[in-house]
Amino acid sequence: MSPEALSLWLSPPVLGLLGLCIGSFLNVVVHRLPRMMERDWWTDFAEQLSDGELFKRCFGHEPSKALQTTATELAKEVDGLGTYGLSKPRSACPACGHQIAWHENIPVFGWLRLRGRCSACKTKISPRYPLLELLTGALFAAAGWRFGAQPVALLWCALLAALVALAAIDWDTTMLPDSITLPLLWAGVAAASLGWTVPLGSAVWGAIVGYLSLWSVYKLYKAATGKEGMGYGDFKLLAALGAWLGWQAILPIILMSSVIGAVVGITMKFTSGLRQGGYVPFGPFLAGGGVVVVLAGTERVLGWIGQVGQ
Repeated sequence: MSPEALSLWLSPPVLGLLGLCIGSFLNVVVHRLPRMMERDWWTDFAEQLSDGELFKRCFGHEPSKALQTTATELAKEVDGLGTYGLSKPRSACPACGHQIAWHENIPVFGWLRLRGRCSACKTKISPRYPLLELLTGALFAAAGWRFGAQPVALLWCALLAALVALAAIDWDTTMLPDSITLPLLWAGVAAASLGWTVPLGSAVWGAIVGYLSLWSVYKLYKAATGKEGMGYGDFKLLAALGAWLGWQAILPIILMSSVIGAVVGITMKFTSGLRQGGYVPFGPFLAGGGVVVVLAGTERVLGWIGQVGQ
């Protein structure tokens, strides 16, 4: 591809349009992936309950008839749900089951054309769908501006898309799926080994430092309070960010995520938006800190706190 064509196809406006389309897919991922995980858990649970020998090894006795009946009914119920994945079944209105037509699924414009309501039953469609599409489009455009018209910009767009999906899923469910965090971690190491991002040694140590830093905080907090302050998904996410950005980025990511978390937490407190128990998942703020460091750069973020020159 000629430099002129590359400059066009990887320009911020074109990447922004690509981001809108990817954002539409991320809406599907955010909605369906947790449900796919829950379905897998129930399937495994039913299989373990129905395996009398496994139950006996774990608990020292045969499962009761009531448990075996429950396992059988659960297995039948899960099997009766049919195929459910990221591509099937087709997207439909949760209120009336109306299958969404292709023209209704155009990023942002489809929602605006429908005026935020289902075309069949007029149930309100959450504005979060177009907002997530706009956010992804804006981040892709920003990556094009930050990294220029070169193929590596697509790598950073992929990282940003994964961070958007993880932030939204964790906000909804307090889960950071291994099916995203672990591939993201290994992709960061692979990209470094190919010379596309940071030096390989920095990526490996970034993964190690990222994981162990939050793991240490988790252990200390649990020892002091007897409570779990965060989940293992947070460790894996910071390890993945360290693999992409290097160990030098760990402190800036943590600092930026803390600032973002404090602003959001204070806002939610004054607007009565805190959930029962007053907790807020940390994953979205880690993802936000990662986004800031990706787009601003490690040295610039450190410069904001007076550590190095901008």
